[in-house]
Amino acid sequence: MKIYKINFKSLALIALLALSASCSEDYLDRPTQDGYVSDNFYTSDEQVQRTTYGMYGRMWAPFFTKCFFALSEMSSGNCWSNVDGNEVIQFKLTSDSFILSDPWRSCFGIVAQSNDLINNLNTNAKAGVSPDVIKNTIAEAHFFRAVSYFYLVRLFGPVPIIEDNLALAKNPMVNNNRIEDVYKFIENDLKYAAANLKSKVRLRGSSTVNVFVSQGTAEAFLAKIYLYKKDYTNARAMAEKVINSGEFGLLPNYGDLFLTSKNNNEESIYSWQWSGAVNEYQAGNPSNVQYGLDILNDNASYGAVYTPTNDIQQAFEVGDVRRKESYIIYGDTLPNIKAADSLGFVVSKKKFPNILDATGAAVKKYVVGQATGETGPADKWGSMSNCNYIMRYADVLLIHAEAILAGANETSDPNAKESFNKIRRRAGLSELNTNTPLTKKALFQERRVEFAFEGEFWYDLGRLPRAEAIDLISKQDRGSDYEGVKHYTPVETDFIFPKPANDVRKNPKLKEAPVPYVFK
Repeated sequence: MKIYKINFKSLALIALLALSASCSEDYLDRPTQDGYVSDNFYTSDEQVQRTTYGMYGRMWAPFFTKCFFALSEMSSGNCWSNVDGNEVIQFKLTSDSFILSDPWRSCFGIVAQSNDLINNLNTNAKAGVSPDVIKNTIAEAHFFRAVSYFYLVRLFGPVPIIEDNLALAKNPMVNNNRIEDVYKFIENDLKYAAANLKSKVRLRGSSTVNVFVSQGTAEAFLAKIYLYKKDYTNARAMAEKVINSGEFGLLPNYGDLFLTSKNNNEESIYSWQWSGAVNEYQAGNPSNVQYGLDILNDNASYGAVYTPTNDIQQAFEVGDVRRKESYIIYGDTLPNIKAADSLGFVVSKKKFPNILDATGAAVKKYVVGQATGETGPADKWGSMSNCNYIMRYADVLLIHAEAILAGANETSDPNAKESFNKIRRRAGLSELNTNTPLTKKALFQERRVEFAFEGEFWYDLGRLPRAEAIDLISKQDRGSDYEGVKHYTPVETDFIFPKPANDVRKNPKLKEAPVPYVFK
């Protein structure tokens, strides 16, 4: 198993030295490898604070560059592609695919870096470092480790819980742990983070202050974990705590969420940070190429690797303002987008007759177009500086509504309906009136269109009863206009991906049944 064959203390150092963590170059300054020695590191508050910067962005890059889109958006039926993981459309993904190895190594790299800080920072930090900085940094590490395991357990099911890098280096043959134990571990990490992170650091408007996770960030994720565990009482209580804190808020204009100038706004609970200005591979956001048409990006010779399926296009209601911000079709006008070296992009069939041939649409979300003053520069791979959301406040509102629903098919609770209606209101759609209940079907539909192309819907499908999810997926049109309508029916085991073959060969215990985890 690759991640376990290396010295994890070294991995943590390498990850630190390779970090880049913000859409601002200020967050990309880092100590050079030849300048690091144990005697002169962890000597200041700034040095300690920078140890987590990579976990705000670049350490996730191998996962995000391609796999994030393929595993979530193609598996869920939101996107079609004929390259880069297209086998997931038909549920034919094998353990040899890089689509699986990259998220595995990214997530366990975060775990390694987090473990190093959790276990060693108190000892290694010099006397001049503020105890509050140490406390917050260790809490950040607990948060990032929780997020890593949240991805790992949803993608791969039972996985090894690793807390001690050095013990793992001595004995890399480790068992998977049970899914319920992984979730308990995540919950414990988030509780620690919530108790020790700084509170209420969010500012209204785009701000670098909002880059950093807070107590409210950890509590928002806790609400989500409780929802996944079907602990609806705690999910509701935690969501209401976050809502009532006033720390976060919905941006009034949905489209503003995806402007580079609106990075790290008050709706952002936790976002991955990128910078095209750094001009290093995987430092920028690749969405402009992976999602955007080739005429919408600089420096890349291709585009629109992932395109919206006909199925997701049909999911949007007439009048939904999110549609044009999520995907574009012929006839759309994008006045602030630069394309084909001209500001103001009109998606004209006459001028661009073949650009939408695959499914009649292209993803707009996270696509910012060619470089302008608003977007900042593109790097030589066509990647940009816009952040991508891992969780935003709209999710908390829908978690709140679903927690009140508590597994039922519908509810008339006014609190659930109001949280749901806030999302509908911003989308320009009709709200539930006093006599209309909120249904489970409507809630999941709303989640799908609200978070389309943000890497969320596959995990929502995974929360449904298997028979229900299989029935829903089997009815999706997962084909392109080249092929015609295509239907594929998953089986129960398709909802958990196989572990990377190379890692299984190195650690055969990954093939064995999971064992209970002994909590410290």
